[in-house]
Amino acid sequence: MNANTQTQSKSALHRFRLIAVLEGISYLVLLLIAMPLKYLADMPLMVKYVGWAHGVLFMLYGLALLQVWITYKWSFLRTVWAFILSFIPLGTFWLDRQLAREEKGY
Repeated sequence: MNANTQTQSKSALHRFRLIAVLEGISYLVLLLIAMPLKYLADMPLMVKYVGWAHGVLFMLYGLALLQVWITYKWSFLRTVWAFILSFIPLGTFWLDRQLAREEKGY
């Protein structure tokens, strides 16, 4: 693997980790702030905007996951697990922590 390929693969993983964290934050904001405002305070507008942002981040998460799957030759099971974690609150944060540990060699 030459230096350029290593840099591209590192940037793919870093991009995936960043998107995963942002997607996780948007999911929590949607679940813990926007949805209660909609149903408890009759303020549905926040769900519209936070939901839209979360949807865009979810699609970016899927694309970044696909890139990492190809670049790092992740197993199908690991890739599916990473996808499932995006549906679990705090799942993407757990995944980010695991990937950070792997990068450091723990």
